[in-house]
Amino acid sequence: MLVHVAGNRKSATVVSIPRDTVVHRPSCPRTDGGSTPEDGAAMFNTAYSVGGSACTVKTVEQMSHVRIDHVIEVDFTGFKRLIDAIGGVDVTTEQDIHDPRSGLDLTAGTHTLHGQQALALVRTRYGIGDGSDLGRIRLQRRFLTALVEQLHSDRLFSDPVRLYKTADAATSALTTDTDLGSVRALTHLARDVNRVGPHAVRFRTLPVRPNPRDPNRVTADRPAADTLWNALRQDRTPPPDSD
Repeated sequence: MLVHVAGNRKSATVVSIPRDTVVHRPSCPRTDGGSTPEDGAAMFNTAYSVGGSACTVKTVEQMSHVRIDHVIEVDFTGFKRLIDAIGGVDVTTEQDIHDPRSGLDLTAGTHTLHGQQALALVRTRYGIGDGSDLGRIRLQRRFLTALVEQLHSDRLFSDPVRLYKTADAATSALTTDTDLGSVRALTHLARDVNRVGPHAVRFRTLPVRPNPRDPNRVTADRPAADTLWNALRQDRTPPPDSD
């Protein structure tokens, strides 16, 4: 996900890029001193698998022409620890969700999801809709919306002790760029982002269409995709998703 916080700190936009999107993946440096080959028709998620977060950043910057200032990476274990550290997240589902692949088994209604269940929710793909990545993105949006609203309602950001403890847990659960690699830096970022009210966080998905060469892949839908990236570069809120 690409997160853009407005310059006046009054709004934020979270952009999801479907993992099956065919993109131009640039050559990226490897830890052994070599470089990965450039690929003009790669799946977006391969950027991370071949070159980690650095290659993902380079790929997103190339496709969007948006400069990325910071990187926060969380693995499965770190995600569970972080959700447990804040006491779980209350999520409401409108239908039963049963996905044996992710291990998610929820009835319709409101549930407090702790680490393992929260991870299963944001990973589930086959228990909802048509089993596409777009369905998973919608669930991830719902979870993140609930998370943001809960953090504000719990007044976490106005409680220095709780905020510090949560940031301390985050430092061991997250991998960040060097500028964010301390409790103090994460606390400062959290307070800065807290200036954005929960109802001023907008979620968008990169507009895509079926890839003409592979029905199991998608490609950026222009000019709608260009409109989204242009809005971010100009520090404006992109138009709502079409669906």
